[in-house]
Amino acid sequence: MSRWWRAVATTAGGQRSAEATNRRSYFTIQAIPREVTGSRVSSRDRAQGRIPAIVFSQNYVQSKPNDPTSIIASSSVSRKFLLTTERKLIKSILNSVDLPFFYSTTFPLQIRAGSGSSTLLESGKVLPIKVHKDEETGKILNLVFVWAEDGTKLKVDVPVVFQGEQECPGLKKGGYLNKIRPTLKFLCPAEHIPQKIEVDVSQLDIEDKVSLNDIDVHPTWKLLSKNEIIPVCKVKATTVDS
Repeated sequence: MSRWWRAVATTAGGQRSAEATNRRSYFTIQAIPREVTGSRVSSRDRAQGRIPAIVFSQNYVQSKPNDPTSIIASSSVSRKFLLTTERKLIKSILNSVDLPFFYSTTFPLQIRAGSGSSTLLESGKVLPIKVHKDEETGKILNLVFVWAEDGTKLKVDVPVVFQGEQECPGLKKGGYLNKIRPTLKFLCPAEHIPQKIEVDVSQLDIEDKVSLNDIDVHPTWKLLSKNEIIPVCKVKATTVDS
């Protein structure tokens, strides 16, 4: 029979992710307005070392009390800006905050009147929700952000990080860790967005598992899943072909 183990949700953790958490406040995304749209304009911006971007406000609510997946936008899109930002800055951020942690990390955004301008048009905290890349070259084509101001609720795909694999009894016996859910979707207040969820597997034996309802999280986070007994991970016995 499988045993059930408690897990821990946190915004800190492994060395690289902890460093990223500590350094993220140093990254302020600087952007300028983009008055004209279209593929030719976007291509010109990219040739000049800039990335087209968009930021808008969106607040989500649960429309059906008994259905955690019934999340809808509570209002129409507002506070929308078409922007460009420097490719070097975004690449520097992604070198410190790996995908998919980028999608669960908030950043200050400052919109200036022009490149090098001291005139601040708009500022606030934003959450990245999409990075469009060229499938062949991997170059970033476009960025999408939402304003992450305190008091709003946002849908966030939070990465799952598994801790304690070196101490795991089941793995020491030759089993393997089946990482079933690499991310978990939550509805979070913008001021309490977790950068990641840590799951401790150091006590799991063969056939032990951690399910969604084993994860202790902040009381303001709402897990967007109808079935909370779905496994997040399970230690499986290695099959040996005869």
